[in-house]
Amino acid sequence: MGERAKCANCKQQLLPLSRPIPVLSSQDFDELIGNAKIPVLVDFWAAWCAPCRMVAPELEKVASSRPGSLIVAKVDTEALPQVAARFAIRSIPTMILFRGGREIERVSGAMKASAIASRFALPTEMARAG
Repeated sequence: MGERAKCANCKQQLLPLSRPIPVLSSQDFDELIGNAKIPVLVDFWAAWCAPCRMVAPELEKVASSRPGSLIVAKVDTEALPQVAARFAIRSIPTMILFRGGREIERVSGAMKASAIASRFALPTEMARAG
């Protein structure tokens, strides 16, 4: 997930990811968390949640400032309640940082991108090879 890849049709760069990606199923979540070679910051959110909508652009900033060194993923707790239940999500937004398939740290509540990066001691962008 931290490597460069391009679309076979349009040649647009696909990897490294520079924006949050939606998680569409429990299986996708398990594969992402279990197989990611770089840290994954998961935002547990819902469309009706005003603080979730406030933190969304901040997570965009976090993702765009760390392509190749961090994956930002979004889990809609309404669409995937079983994933939210597995991690005992009681309030949203809740952000959990995973490394090597394991939960490292979590925080709840809306905050600015700089506070998110500071709170989780997020890695900076990897040096890009030409």
